[in-house]
Amino acid sequence: MNNKLKLLQLFIVLSTTATFAQMQEYDYKRKISEVSQQWHKIELPNAIFSEVQTNLADIRVFGVTVKDTIEAPYVLKQLVTENETVSVPFKMRNKSHNANGYYYTFKTNDSQEINQLFLDFKKDNFDWKIKLEASENHKEWFTIVDDYRIMAIKNESVNYQFTKVIFPKSKYTYYRLLVKTPEDPKLTRSRFNFKTIKKGKLQKYTIANSSKNNDKKIKKTTVYIELDTVVAINQLQVNIANTTDYYRHYTLSYLSNRFKTEKGWIENYTRITSGVLNSIADNNIQFNSVFSKKLKLEIENQDNAPLEIASYNCLGYVYQLTVRFDKKADYFLVNGRKNDRSPNYDIVKFNTKIPQDATLLTLKKAVVIEKPAVAHVNALFENKIWLWAIMLVIIGLLGWFSVKMMKEKA
Repeated sequence: MNNKLKLLQLFIVLSTTATFAQMQEYDYKRKISEVSQQWHKIELPNAIFSEVQTNLADIRVFGVTVKDTIEAPYVLKQLVTENETVSVPFKMRNKSHNANGYYYTFKTNDSQEINQLFLDFKKDNFDWKIKLEASENHKEWFTIVDDYRIMAIKNESVNYQFTKVIFPKSKYTYYRLLVKTPEDPKLTRSRFNFKTIKKGKLQKYTIANSSKNNDKKIKKTTVYIELDTVVAINQLQVNIANTTDYYRHYTLSYLSNRFKTEKGWIENYTRITSGVLNSIADNNIQFNSVFSKKLKLEIENQDNAPLEIASYNCLGYVYQLTVRFDKKADYFLVNGRKNDRSPNYDIVKFNTKIPQDATLLTLKKAVVIEKPAVAHVNALFENKIWLWAIMLVIIGLLGWFSVKMMKEKA
């Protein structure tokens, strides 16, 4: 009876070990609650970004049954804002001017919807206000935007233009542009577009600490922005308090790694993007996702006083899995395996068949996956008895050979 019980216990242990063998290759697991349908969505928690590879290749969904472990296929998507721009055909009807400025009248085809106007001028340097009106009969005009500022700066150190006019969606046959300047602005090209925006899902991260240093010698302001933990960052909004016009080049970098030396911690930063902070457009810096908890913003002041920065907002788009659950099981999301390869699932090739209204599930807190104990085998020479024994054997052999050689010579 005791032997049968021992065999049963051994079978259970071996079965459990085989079941969890795949999961034990990873470092963390999170229980997936309330799987009730074939398709579900899961949003990755912020805590996972300090545990995974930067390409998210080491994420798996495993289901544990009594018999074995099954792998659930998924599609990973970042819920970014998606834009689609359609060019709207038009014709310029006439051009005129009076004391108010220069007028340009356009006619679109079939009253198509528009919400953008792009303007190109022959001049390299200007700062003007414009007015855009619309009409259906070329007689009664309705204001769309007024005192909208456009500008261009071009010199040895600056080459910048802001001539895009953005306004609420409108649908008229005629549009009239007034450039409020006494001199001919020399409009060379204009384009009407209709831009549709499918908003993504952004989340705002908590800034744990920030610091700013104005170096007068190199005429540069350096800002460090630190978050609570490593997250996926896509945007940095810089809120400037200055009420006067400004135009400053910037470089944005993220903390890619850090290591400790005898003199303290050394931080390495990798460049993300560069551009211009200015008083015309929103200072919303957008870029591809980086996984980090610290950003460095360097602003070139030249001979100007440093900018008055009121605050920062750090944001990132949500990562979402759409998972297909084919069998009943206890499911876990696992991650944390070095040099893992991205999975190759068939469902990626059939995106149109994946339901968009799948129910969103929640994840439990992360649990460290216990690894099987690895027995430590001491090296032979770590045992002093073996070391002395080998030395005595060597001494004995040397002595035996010496005696033998002496006898042969005698």
